[in-house]
Amino acid sequence: MLYVFNVVLPVFLLILIGYIGGRTGKLGINASIELNRFVVWLALPAQLFNFAANSGWETLWQPGFIAAFFLSCLIVFAVVLFISWLCNRDLAAASFDGLSASYSNTGYMGIPLCVLALGQDGLAPAIISTFIVFVMFALATVLIEIGILSHKKSHEIVWSVIKSLCTNPLLIAPVAGLVWAASGLTLYDPIAQVIAFLAAASTPCALVSIGLFLMQKSTATPAQAWGISLAKLIVQPIIAWIIAVPILDLPGLWVSAIVILSALPTGTGPFMLAQYYKADGSVISRVVLITTVSSLLTLSLFLWWSNGV
Repeated sequence: MLYVFNVVLPVFLLILIGYIGGRTGKLGINASIELNRFVVWLALPAQLFNFAANSGWETLWQPGFIAAFFLSCLIVFAVVLFISWLCNRDLAAASFDGLSASYSNTGYMGIPLCVLALGQDGLAPAIISTFIVFVMFALATVLIEIGILSHKKSHEIVWSVIKSLCTNPLLIAPVAGLVWAASGLTLYDPIAQVIAFLAAASTPCALVSIGLFLMQKSTATPAQAWGISLAKLIVQPIIAWIIAVPILDLPGLWVSAIVILSALPTGTGPFMLAQYYKADGSVISRVVLITTVSSLLTLSLFLWWSNGV
C-alpha cells in the first residue's frame, strides 16, 4: 500500500497546490485559462509526441493484453456514455462522461506503479495501455464533434470532424511521434531537449490547473461525479479481469498489469479535451480528484486481490 500512496500523493498535492493558489489569490482569475492553453497547445502535445516516438513496435504487440484492456475501456465508455445520453440527450457531454470513466492515468501513475509492483517487465503493459487510452481519446473526440455539429447535414458533419481531427494537437502529436519512430531518424539534440522540457511540464501544469478549476461552482450533481468514479475505479478493473482471466487466460504478469492499469484514477486527458472545446469541465475535475484520492484504497485492494487469485 505504501508504494501506491507514494505515487498517488504527488497527484493529489499538485491539485491541492492549484486550489490553494487560486483560493489565496496568488494565481489570478485567468491562471486556469492560460495554464490550460499552455498544456493543450504545447506541453501535452510534446509529451504525447515524445512518448510515441520513443516506443518500439516489437514491445507493444501483445494481442491478448491489447484486446482485454481495450475492451474493458470500450465497454465502460459505452455504458457510461449511453446512461449519460439518456439523462441529458447531449452526445458531447455524454462523451466527456464516458471518457472520464474509461481514461486511466497510465502515463503519470501507471508506469511507476507497474514497475514498482511487477519490476521492469511491468513497463511494457504500461506503455501499451497508454497508446490504448490515446485511441479512446480519439474516439471520444469524434463523438464530441458529431454531438457539437448534430444540427448540420451529414456531409458537413463528416468534413468538420475530419478537419477538427487533423488540427487537434492532442491527436496530431502521438500520430507524428509514431511516424517519427517508424522513420528510424534521430531528433536533433537541442530540439529533443526542448520537447523533453515541454513534456515534463505537462502533468504538473495540468494538475495545478484542475486545482484552480475546482474553485468554480459546479451545476452538476455530486451523484454524477461519484457514479463516473465508481465506474472507473471498480467496474472497469472487474471487467478487465473477467476478460483477461476466464476468457483469454492471460499469463499472471499481464493479468496483474491489466488490473493495476484498469484500476488507475482518471487522467487529465478528458479535462484537457474539455478545455480545448471550451466545455464545462467541472464534473471531470471532480472525477479526477475523487478517483485520485480513492485510488489509494481501491488500487491497494485490487493489487492484493490480483496477487492472491
